[in-house]
Amino acid sequence: MTVISPQPVKAILFDMDGVIVNSEPLHHRAYHMMFAEVGIEVSAARYSSFTGQATLPICQRLCAEYGLAEKAETLVALKRKHFKDLFENDNDFDLIPGVLELIKQYHAKGLVLILASSASMPNINRIFDRFDLDQYFTAKLSGADLIASKPHPEIFIKAAEAAGFGPHQCVVLEDSDNGLKAANAAGIFCVAYSSADAKGQNHRLANKVISSFTEIYFDALQALVATHG
Repeated sequence: MTVISPQPVKAILFDMDGVIVNSEPLHHRAYHMMFAEVGIEVSAARYSSFTGQATLPICQRLCAEYGLAEKAETLVALKRKHFKDLFENDNDFDLIPGVLELIKQYHAKGLVLILASSASMPNINRIFDRFDLDQYFTAKLSGADLIASKPHPEIFIKAAEAAGFGPHQCVVLEDSDNGLKAANAAGIFCVAYSSADAKGQNHRLANKVISSFTEIYFDALQALVATHG
């Protein structure tokens, strides 16, 4: 483990899918609807390996591996169309239990909150608009707008820059192994949120694995990071 951050923590770099919202079931359905349209079958293990990555590089690999005639951008558009339709018609879609309380507490304590997600910016904005989250976050970064996707560290390096603090003053909150690899490569302390939906993710690169956000309320987080420093 390469990280390590002295106290105090100044900024939290949040992943979105699997941390703020559980949109994986919608993504799963949207991807598999797209797979059916282009006539491919993707194994559960292969699909799990995509977790945390942006849609375009996933589709680029699919086109290469399956010799598809369609362009990767066509697959991306199909998947995003299906996701948008599913999102707009799912009245039960909600924030992950406890995360809003965590966000509000961090914000009230003066931490800088940055969204660093592989999701496209339209999807990020849909979720932030639906749950009125913009008031708490200083910036939102989409991996779809960057050169490299997780597990490359670019998104977290840029997120720390957007927060205005060095990597040693930031904490990443992630759920995917690709995201944890990115945080680790960026030299940032990383906490993995583990849930029943985090299938196929082992979280071995996390500095701390949690199953409830109460485990990393402000004082507990500061103490946790200090003990690793």
